[in-house]
Amino acid sequence: MKYPDYHDVPSGPLKYCQISGKKDLELVIDLGHQPLCDSLLTKEQLDHPEQFFPLRLYRSKSLGHAQLDYIVPGDKVYPNNYPYRPGITKEVVDHHAYQSKETIKKHSLSKNSFIIDIGSNDGTLLKAFKNNGMRVLGIEPTDTAKIAEKEGIETIQKPFTDSLGREIANHYGKADIVTATNVFAHMASLGEVIRGIENVLNDDGVFIFENHYIIDILKGLQYDSIYHEHIRSYSLASIIHLFNLYNFTVVDAEIVERYGGTLRVTVAKGKNKAVSNSINKLINFEKGFGLFDNSAWKNFTKNVYKARNDLLELAISAHDKNQRFVGKSCPGRCSTLVNFTGIDDHLMPYIAEQTTSLKLGLYLPGKHIPIVEDDVLYKEQPDYVLILAWHYWEPITKILRDRGLKSKFVIPLPEVRII
Repeated sequence: MKYPDYHDVPSGPLKYCQISGKKDLELVIDLGHQPLCDSLLTKEQLDHPEQFFPLRLYRSKSLGHAQLDYIVPGDKVYPNNYPYRPGITKEVVDHHAYQSKETIKKHSLSKNSFIIDIGSNDGTLLKAFKNNGMRVLGIEPTDTAKIAEKEGIETIQKPFTDSLGREIANHYGKADIVTATNVFAHMASLGEVIRGIENVLNDDGVFIFENHYIIDILKGLQYDSIYHEHIRSYSLASIIHLFNLYNFTVVDAEIVERYGGTLRVTVAKGKNKAVSNSINKLINFEKGFGLFDNSAWKNFTKNVYKARNDLLELAISAHDKNQRFVGKSCPGRCSTLVNFTGIDDHLMPYIAEQTTSLKLGLYLPGKHIPIVEDDVLYKEQPDYVLILAWHYWEPITKILRDRGLKSKFVIPLPEVRII
């Protein structure tokens, strides 16, 4: 079958819906020109110019998803020293362990079933599959592939393409399962990735992926989930439309509690496969939510500005009262939040991170806030600690309290709360 050529987009402005090819886009919010969220700076780099790119979110009127209108080159977004690691966050490790067990059970996988993970990072998900007797292979373009290799997870350090899919199938055999956790929305070469998945899956294989769900982004005012890595924020309707254009069937979907609301989708290779009742339920949910109307999107925009202003006012008020207002945790999404809010190192002098973080000793792009070890929190006992990984605020604040931190915690979204 002939596949669309508009799914693979070049760097630069994107003026049409990447999924449908239509020009039925409408601006949702303009977050200004921002740096790449993971382009953390060394102290020496603070004296040099930074690159900023447009960060605007548009919605598709017909498919109910959202996308950026400017594509940054992939080698800039994902440099070799890309600093994110899932394996250092307990909640993420636990999620991957649960995800692997559910996948094995649901798809009746046997020992030595072959699992491929696209965007495998440090191999955390594949390690969970391997521990259950599966044969695994990671695909990861950045140097975190080397960390996975040290952990015994065979990893190909390349971007995933249709030709790589063919090479893997020829060399390793075809996969029973292909996974992509929080990366399928990130690739500008969308068509090439889908063609590669088709090449590498066996005829009964499935592709399982997770990504931020657009409804949870709107409900939770998650403007911090909008950054240059997240080219698309899917609705289920948009995913079904996308895979209908290829040799695939979307057979199952569910909302899982991760990153403030994630959509997990199962796509079977081939047409006319049996479809779960969950598909119609979620499509009706999207219609009932108003995903294809104006009001839900306009309310999101209005309430985002309120949440931003409330947080900035709190930081300024604390500064005026000579109170210490600091950050805790430095996920990629916090760059959008801090830069859009306008909180700089005068209002928030540091962001504290765990000792295993690759971000320690670096500076947040744009606002140049230093990232330091979180021992400083217990020594200083600041007045306010802004939880920047707010989607994990409950386990984070419990750990901090158990370790003796007495500060007030600030949860920035979906509305500013002090606890």
